[in-house]
Amino acid sequence: MSHRHDQDRVWDLIDSIKVAMLVTHDGEGDGLRARPMHAHGHREEDTIYFLTDRRHHKDDEIQINDNICLAFADTGRQRYLSVTGTATVLDDPERVRDLWEAPDKAYWDDENDPDIRVLRVRPSMAEFWDSPGRIVTSVKMAAAALTGARPKLGDNRKVAL
Repeated sequence: MSHRHDQDRVWDLIDSIKVAMLVTHDGEGDGLRARPMHAHGHREEDTIYFLTDRRHHKDDEIQINDNICLAFADTGRQRYLSVTGTATVLDDPERVRDLWEAPDKAYWDDENDPDIRVLRVRPSMAEFWDSPGRIVTSVKMAAAALTGARPKLGDNRKVAL
């Protein structure tokens, strides 16, 4: 597989899974914090965007240490993606309007809420695990148990972005 193909695969996984656990440094020593966030992948910009609320701790944590990790998981199809990069919190009402979706009303009244910020992630490295699915994986595991051979359960690659 080509490097470009692997990069496209990373972006396809971001687009299809959509929810990532955003991991930040907690600002108190070496602790880490994770929380689910809705990802908006913009491959043409090599950027992943999130809407966030300026009143929450993740914004403060990113100002202290901008290194983050995003963990995507689609357990039903046995597909996983880890992305590392740097994050920046932006006050960008125009981008908020571009990213705004109906489910965001669960957190804010509308896209004009003054507490909404844009979290911009510039990915530098990714690693994916992409299997053929739960049923095929189960069959391959059973066959491996019977034959003693190691099963090929899908693709796992590290990708520079």
